[in-house]
Amino acid sequence: MAAEIAAHSWEWIPETVYLGGGTPSGIDAAAFGEVLNGIPGRPWREATVEAAPGSFDRAKADAWVRAGIDRVSLGVQSFDKHELSRTGRRHDAAVVDRDVELLQAAGISNINIDLIAGLPGQTEESWRGSVAAAVGLRVPHVSVYMLEVDDDSRLGSEILLGGKKYGAMDVPSDDVTAEFYEFAVEELSRHGIERYEISNFAVKGSESLHNLKYWRREAYVGFGSDAHSFDGRARWQNPESAAEYVERGASRAEQVDADAVEEKFFVGLRMSEGVTADAADWERFGGVFERFLSGGMMERAGDRLRLTPRGIMVSNEVFQEFIG
Repeated sequence: MAAEIAAHSWEWIPETVYLGGGTPSGIDAAAFGEVLNGIPGRPWREATVEAAPGSFDRAKADAWVRAGIDRVSLGVQSFDKHELSRTGRRHDAAVVDRDVELLQAAGISNINIDLIAGLPGQTEESWRGSVAAAVGLRVPHVSVYMLEVDDDSRLGSEILLGGKKYGAMDVPSDDVTAEFYEFAVEELSRHGIERYEISNFAVKGSESLHNLKYWRREAYVGFGSDAHSFDGRARWQNPESAAEYVERGASRAEQVDADAVEEKFFVGLRMSEGVTADAADWERFGGVFERFLSGGMMERAGDRLRLTPRGIMVSNEVFQEFIG
């Protein structure tokens, strides 16, 4: 990846940096710094690294700060020991508490906690406990994802096949998972952590600047296997497997087809602020807009459209209407 970064011709200076995918917190501190040294623009407006709880110590956190990192996203998933053990996670609530204190002591206060609603064995009581624990840490950002069932994961495949492995039989129903999500929305809001995107909640001013670029279709460039890039016009993707990526070196993968107008809605409607619909948009999608407006899944404020709470709960179905 360092070679790909070094070979890149920068047409603009990046404002934000995000190291994610896998467990970048496991990278050696020296190598970590070398990767970031090739990216111009430091100090960036925001520089995030994803971290698995318990995968770093104070020395590594200090090294991150020296490298320019000022935000950490912790993949907590749950604070319930039973749920964590069933998903193969080795941390517990005490480890997460320690990590947050460690990061704050190193000077990183911009911290995100990831939670997943719908894990095997999850109950209303355990979910409420996880949400309460996240709130109790007083972090400025929380992400809440509803477990998605697909054949790309062992658990997803087992659920689709009606099997019992990986806790497939104990996964809450879609309706229960939706109730967990709605509880999180209400509880986080009660503590000043407001939803600004379907899965993301923040204290005002602590929204993820990097992720907002994706949802607002601003330019970004990605490095590493399976990384995606967008220059404002075209999209491209690096080889998916690490082996193929290494074999091809720093060359770009094939261009990814994208319809700018379609993307504007199925990406932009994820945000609570919604998107602006102009005359051309109404000409193309007017029937879709009217159907969702009359059905209570979308609302209009001037020339802006956004999903209602009801629309958010069926957002995947809404987004499908904007994909040709």
